[in-house]
Amino acid sequence: MLERISLSNFKGFKSASIALAPLTLLSGLNSSGKSTILQALGVLRQSHEAGYLQEGHWLLNGSFAELGIGSDALHEDSEGGQLGLGLVENGKISTWTVAYDQLSDVLERSEVGQDYDVSGVLFSDKFQFLRADRVNPQTTYAKSRHAVSQHKILGVKGEFAAHFLNLFQDEVVPERVRYPKKSDATHGLLSQVNAWMQEFSPGVRVGVHDVAGTDFVRLSFAYGSGANTSHDYRPTNVGFGLAYSLPIIIACLATPPGGLVLLENPEAHLHPRGQMAMGRLIARAASVGIQVLVETHSDHLLNGVRLAVKNHEICSEAVKMHFFSRDAETRQSCFVSPGMQPDGKLTFWPEGFFDQWDIALMDLLS
Repeated sequence: MLERISLSNFKGFKSASIALAPLTLLSGLNSSGKSTILQALGVLRQSHEAGYLQEGHWLLNGSFAELGIGSDALHEDSEGGQLGLGLVENGKISTWTVAYDQLSDVLERSEVGQDYDVSGVLFSDKFQFLRADRVNPQTTYAKSRHAVSQHKILGVKGEFAAHFLNLFQDEVVPERVRYPKKSDATHGLLSQVNAWMQEFSPGVRVGVHDVAGTDFVRLSFAYGSGANTSHDYRPTNVGFGLAYSLPIIIACLATPPGGLVLLENPEAHLHPRGQMAMGRLIARAASVGIQVLVETHSDHLLNGVRLAVKNHEICSEAVKMHFFSRDAETRQSCFVSPGMQPDGKLTFWPEGFFDQWDIALMDLLS
């Protein structure tokens, strides 16, 4: 498990060390620095896939992160012209330090003999990164034998979720991640996906089918069951929420223990009820040994996690929260870290931390 990530002269952070847990929630105002944590991990992953990281170099632009050039990645008050990223995984420290190059999108290693390891979970096939700009609902979805069949990857935009679900629909889901309410769901992936979908749109069921003679898969949605089942609806006719949430649900149900899942705004396009359920699903996934890092703007998702803690679906020590802000005078990104108590309450509630409802209510009552 990743225990800590450190950043030096990287984007909004002159120096920072962020503790990680089985479930880590990153929240904060826009442009406060929370996305930078996932981007840093994305830079390391895409640099590894392109063959740069083995030599200690960083690739700034790829499928996981698009940072631009050196001047975009360097902290504006940096000293020394170097950028650094570090990971602590199971007690082992890996660090990558690169030299600043203003116009380059590949930053080269600045020190010989750096101590780093590219055998960890971030560089394995037990990894999913689902960005906020996930694929829009569409009639058919492309297959990828390389990504799905060989590496079990959903794609950074969830573009291979339909192929993944079609290929692994009978794979058994761990018991603690299965839908907790009474249902007729079996233990297979497709059945469990449909069970959790009830929290987002009651009665909905997703189907997936090969398109004969092509490299495409067709996704469909229906409502009801048995003799009362509706006809199939195209994803384009059921709204964004179901299609946007599908790869998130699959990642939580199908990533093996010991894996790592990075999620940007998993609550996108979901009703508050669905956001609460998403928080609970993410917490249950983390409870079986899947490490999950979530960037979120949703107090409903946070409350879903808090309820999962209170209901003993995940222990409070397995959850960390970091609330990011940017100092207007120094332009520095910083963060505070409320603790989670066994009853789901927080050790403190920072100003600006999901308090807009209370502020609005006070204004309405004044």
